[in-house]
Amino acid sequence: MAFVVGLLGFAISAAAWQGKLNTGSWSGIIINGGCTADEAFAESDKCFERRGSPSRLALYDDTIRQVFDLDAQDQAARYFGESVTVEGTLHGNAIQVSTIRKLTSIGLEPDQTAPAFSLRDQFGRLQDLNTLKASKGTVLLFFRSADW
Repeated sequence: MAFVVGLLGFAISAAAWQGKLNTGSWSGIIINGGCTADEAFAESDKCFERRGSPSRLALYDDTIRQVFDLDAQDQAARYFGESVTVEGTLHGNAIQVSTIRKLTSIGLEPDQTAPAFSLRDQFGRLQDLNTLKASKGTVLLFFRSADW
């Protein structure tokens, strides 16, 4: 019996932990829902032409080249063709939207400290803000959509 209770507790904890992983924010462009990521990346007319109210809208996240369905179609319609940040919960390939905001700026303001991060460089070495610091300052450039 104790084993079953422990297993049930583990399952509930795992479900709650997974739920936290699915909540977040995604940035991209509001497009027609029938477009593939390749079509959106190529800026195909079919992704950006206005089709009227019955057509579904989606978010194309150009950083990871993925199209997400959106449940808040009325909110999305206000930002059609615009760069936005969507906050909500991811369920499969659909975002349950809590907010959609127009993206007004990208990156840090001048003299703003970068948030903590660590990434592997082209040689596989782990780099972070401290390993990249130089005596006269550091310039970081994150390029969103490289297609090499």
